Amino acid sequence: MVLNSVIIDSPVGRLGLAEKDGLLCEVCFDPQWLPQGVLSPLLQDAIRQLDEYFAGARRDFDLPLQLHGSEFQQRIWQQLRRIPYGQVSSYGEVALDAGYLRAARAVGNACNRNHLAIVVPCHRVVAANSLGGFGHRMDIKLHLLRLEGYLK
Repeated sequence: MVLNSVIIDSPVGRLGLAEKDGLLCEVCFDPQWLPQGVLSPLLQDAIRQLDEYFAGARRDFDLPLQLHGSEFQQRIWQQLRRIPYGQVSSYGEVALDAGYLRAARAVGNACNRNHLAIVVPCHRVVAANSLGGFGHRMDIKLHLLRLEGYLK
């Protein structure tokens, strides 16, 4: 099947959403490379769930996902999905919870390669003594953490 995508406006700017083979494979903050496609039922559902999230009415996403990455990346991304709404974990904690000792830096790299922003909540990962970085604009991470009530 061909990649199908749409670009939407959100409280954190334009988002690109893409699906392939009936699975959501991309939620990105820099959608300029995505062609505008057809608003399929899956993309409609993803938009609805994102709208609910931004309205404070949704804490978890229930969408079929396609995660492309190494075994390590996939384990980290699954671990990110376990971080509860409104809470954060450090890079080191995520590494330990996924079964890897001393892999905090590699967790940061996996977060940076996450293709399903917000849905796989890499914004909930912080440094041991700061908010850490974000592969996108830091104001987006701050907005999402405020939305979830972690930051005031």
